[in-house]
Amino acid sequence: MSGFSSKRRILLAATAALAVSTALAACGKKELAFQGSDITGTQLGRDLDMIDDSGKPRTLADYKGKVAVVFFGFTQCPDVCPTAMAELSETMDLLGSDASKVQVLMVSVDPARDTPEVLSAYVKAFNPSFVGLTGTPEQLGKTAKSFKAYYAKSPGGTADQYGMDHASSFYILDQDGEARVLVSGNTSAKDIASDIRQLL
Repeated sequence: MSGFSSKRRILLAATAALAVSTALAACGKKELAFQGSDITGTQLGRDLDMIDDSGKPRTLADYKGKVAVVFFGFTQCPDVCPTAMAELSETMDLLGSDASKVQVLMVSVDPARDTPEVLSAYVKAFNPSFVGLTGTPEQLGKTAKSFKAYYAKSPGGTADQYGMDHASSFYILDQDGEARVLVSGNTSAKDIASDIRQLL
């Protein structure tokens, strides 16, 4: 009888362990191993409030349901921005059919020169699905502060030939608009695609 009780205890313990593991699996709690820095819980970007390249006001709520990749740059940037945008274009190619679940957003740090028309032509030259965001200096200031993104005007040869210093990281937000990953601007398209796939 004691042998039966022992076997019964083992069976009950195994059943309980299986129930717990099944419950955890049902919660959808999978371990994520990002190539970039995990910024989950920082709430970065919550105050994004800009104008898109078609002239419409945009907030993060407009991109809910898609993984958003946000980059701060400007159209007259000589090297960093075109390189970054080309990398994001390659990322979309690597994602294949999943690319339709991703929205790349380039926030202009040079709203004085980057009108919606100028910005639209620039971002869509890299990928037709890319969206450029511009706005007033106040809108840019609020949005950049929300992402803790640095930018500053740097003097040029004339008043109109200035440059813009800016951070070159990519912010990846999940389908609920929560900031999840901060990726260095020199990260490969393969690694960016890997981090995006984990959020799809």
